[in-house]
Amino acid sequence: MTLHIRELASPNQDDRPADVPIDTLILHYTGMQTAGEAIARLRDPAARVSSHYVVDEDGAVLRLVPEERRAWHAGVSYWRGHTELNDRSIGIEIVNPGHEWGYRDFPVLQLAALCDLCLVILSRHPIPARNVVAHSDVAPDRKEDPGERFDWTALARNGVGVWPHDVPDLGTTGAVHAAGALRDVRAALVEIGYRVAAGGAFDPALAAVLRAFQRHWRPEAITGQPDAGTLPRLSAVRHLVGQPAVSAQAPPSTAPARQAPMSARDDRADR
Repeated sequence: MTLHIRELASPNQDDRPADVPIDTLILHYTGMQTAGEAIARLRDPAARVSSHYVVDEDGAVLRLVPEERRAWHAGVSYWRGHTELNDRSIGIEIVNPGHEWGYRDFPVLQLAALCDLCLVILSRHPIPARNVVAHSDVAPDRKEDPGERFDWTALARNGVGVWPHDVPDLGTTGAVHAAGALRDVRAALVEIGYRVAAGGAFDPALAAVLRAFQRHWRPEAITGQPDAGTLPRLSAVRHLVGQPAVSAQAPPSTAPARQAPMSARDDRADR
């Protein structure tokens, strides 16, 4: 399909820092009742939230912020040793009411337009497949978008992101919780890109990260458990990602918190 992009500028943008590559692509859903409401919020100076692009359900694409500028979409985030991901990422909002307003499948036309947009973006920037991620991947303790209904498989088959093909779901039994048994689980999550403590028994923080992993790579069951269906997928994605992350456990960011909404639909910091 031919990709047509309509320009509709948002004031919510600023300069990127010098000498930081654009090496991450973050996919979101809008999480509001209508596309109009979401776009209005992404362009509201008082909201202080934006994205580079919006992809509507009919495949229409809007550009709100030029790629060379920093949009305010990721918020407090971490991926593969890096924080402040707005500095180094492109953000795409995909119109969908989300879990709060009647989460539904993403239409074929929308996914086709999104795939074409992603491929164009990837042709312009050094973004490896392992850095095409969900908002929930980079902020697992507070985000769940674009969620388990999003078709990551189709994107990967067309060259966008990674997917562990031909790894069956083995169900939700057999979860491991002991610290020793979880050591390799934690190491695999770190190698993929998540921020996870190096050791310890099963805890809420690990459950949150596992839910994020499942929403992306094991959508059949979002249990937050290291169960029989999750472990083979985890191993397969770890193998696909290959190169270890920048650091196994990055310290919390010391940068001052920015006061801005966390997404198009709430009032917590996402700038």
